[in-house]
Amino acid sequence: MQMQTLTLRGVPSARRAAPPPASSAHLAASGPCALRVPRSLRRRRPRSLRASASLEQEVKEVAGSPAPSGISSQATRRDVRNIAIVAHVDHGKTTLVDSMLRQAKVFRDNQVVQERIMDSNDLERERGITILSKNTSITYKGTKINIIDTPGHSDFGGEVERVLNMVEGVLLVVDSVEGPMPQTRFVLKKALEFGHAVVVVVNKIDRPTARPEFVVNSTFELFIELNASDEQCDFQTVYASGIKGKAGLSPENLADDLGPLFEAILRCIPEPRIEKDGALQMLVSNTEYDEHKGRIAIGRLHAGELQRGMEVKVCTPDDACRVGKVSELFVYQNFSRVPVESVSAGDICAVCGMNDIMIGETIADKITGTPLPTIKVEEPTVRMSFSINTSPFVGREGKYVTSRNLRDRLYRELERNLAMKVEDGETADTFLVSGRGTLHLTILIENMRREGYEFMIGPPKVINKTVDGKLVEPYEIAAVEVPEEYMGSVVELLGKRRGQMVNMEASGPEGTTLLKYKIPTRGLIGLRNAILTASRGRAILNTIFDSYGSWAGDLSSRDQGSLVAFEDGSTTSYALLNAQERGLLFVQPGQDVYKGQIVGIHQRPGDLAINVCKKKAATNVRSNKETTVVLDEPLSYSLDDCIEFIQEDELVEVTPSSIRMCKNPKISKKK
Repeated sequence: MQMQTLTLRGVPSARRAAPPPASSAHLAASGPCALRVPRSLRRRRPRSLRASASLEQEVKEVAGSPAPSGISSQATRRDVRNIAIVAHVDHGKTTLVDSMLRQAKVFRDNQVVQERIMDSNDLERERGITILSKNTSITYKGTKINIIDTPGHSDFGGEVERVLNMVEGVLLVVDSVEGPMPQTRFVLKKALEFGHAVVVVVNKIDRPTARPEFVVNSTFELFIELNASDEQCDFQTVYASGIKGKAGLSPENLADDLGPLFEAILRCIPEPRIEKDGALQMLVSNTEYDEHKGRIAIGRLHAGELQRGMEVKVCTPDDACRVGKVSELFVYQNFSRVPVESVSAGDICAVCGMNDIMIGETIADKITGTPLPTIKVEEPTVRMSFSINTSPFVGREGKYVTSRNLRDRLYRELERNLAMKVEDGETADTFLVSGRGTLHLTILIENMRREGYEFMIGPPKVINKTVDGKLVEPYEIAAVEVPEEYMGSVVELLGKRRGQMVNMEASGPEGTTLLKYKIPTRGLIGLRNAILTASRGRAILNTIFDSYGSWAGDLSSRDQGSLVAFEDGSTTSYALLNAQERGLLFVQPGQDVYKGQIVGIHQRPGDLAINVCKKKAATNVRSNKETTVVLDEPLSYSLDDCIEFIQEDELVEVTPSSIRMCKNPKISKKK
């Protein structure tokens, strides 16, 4: 694309008068993002708006770049923008998309719309996080804006990596108080590697403790650390309140709508570069499944035109090709998929008719098509073993209990989840599943139990490597926000787990300190609950993979042992009254247990076998008054808590209705 020349007239004074309130009408006259100014004259604040080019023609030839021989000349579509919204977890991506959809008149005025409409998965709504990336689109001033909402948690970074193939730019959403966090660094690094344009959105600007200047400066420094180009460093900054649906180019002057944000997208996100007359090419970046249509392939059309009913060639990265036919074709319009007869290059579409298509494959022209580079994601760092349920309660609650059921389900997960790996274990009924973190694997486990599967899982283990004859292990950057009064306990915890302090700074005016540690991934297992206990539930822990480093040495394991059921049976109040003196219990009266099941936490190191099914002896001596048994409230551990709790010789039994922990009989026999 031919770039316009920037003439520097001098640096404006920092004490100039405040700009007038931003409005959609005012911003409509604003121009494209300008070239990068020299670093000596750069100001760490949103740049002013410049004169605009006309948006009348839809496709324009790229000037100044002649097409190579044998390849059709490239053009850009001016009626389409493709963007991904990326951010750290809980910085307001999905809420911002909600407001964008409402203001684009996607819904009727009288339509009842739930909050976080993009989080359609049950698990997403329960946990309040985005797990799967999703597509939607809006139309603003005749331009179609394809929007991809992405997860913010580091364990689902694979979702972010693969959807970046479909877009030309990203909206980097940053909290106005917290500023850039670990996942902000990860998603920004990936976007810059792709060469995407970035629009920084300082969200939640209406918070009382907002510090926009600090956030913008911290974000700018992050760009410099990640070796961004001069053009990428000259990013547009938009201040917004996603929940109120307001945005502006100054934190003090917000418009009544998100018009400034929409204008920034049209102005700063490049048009899709396409080969309109070239051979058909579409990289499959995502797949979905429909009971009636089968597998649906989603991706951006890079070249040519795709038509319903046409025969195509499906190419794999290893140059193996097969023929397929497009039975149905959809584009994203507002909040739904709309059937169309044809799709032009530059747009994001959904294709039906090829039930064996996989993520990373290319839909190409039947005769002259060639594959596009496949999608690459970072390697997993944590591994867990999945095996069939061998407890005495097997088959009581689950529908799928055999190793064949388990194998089919795990390998089916690989079709969509590129960041996950499945290998066969030591025995035919054991499988090793690797992922980005314990949460990544926990979501798979929770989905499987809701589908009716019954199985057992082992403790999470870190995937180590050997480099030049030396053992190395993965390290992560842990960011902990903790009130000052609990900082000592948290620092002690992180030190015991071989953590090395990288930075410590005040985080806002609320008396909160932000600690940054480089810590082995091994040390993070079970750390979240320990930090919450040490800080009375007020600390916030965020982690992101950093690199592989030298082996840190042995780590101290759990200080307390387990209380293990002595025999099969049903628990009684009489037995639990004596058992609770030994520690904290997981069970209550009248609950069925089996020999080897973990029924509580021992108050001392080492395991203790106890009888929780013992009944009071019946005698012919009548007491004047029945003894009142007062029992403590049992602990209620979630799936995440159980996975973090278990040790090397323990397992978690997962069924659709229950989650239990038990000793591993295979390891117990070896001992």
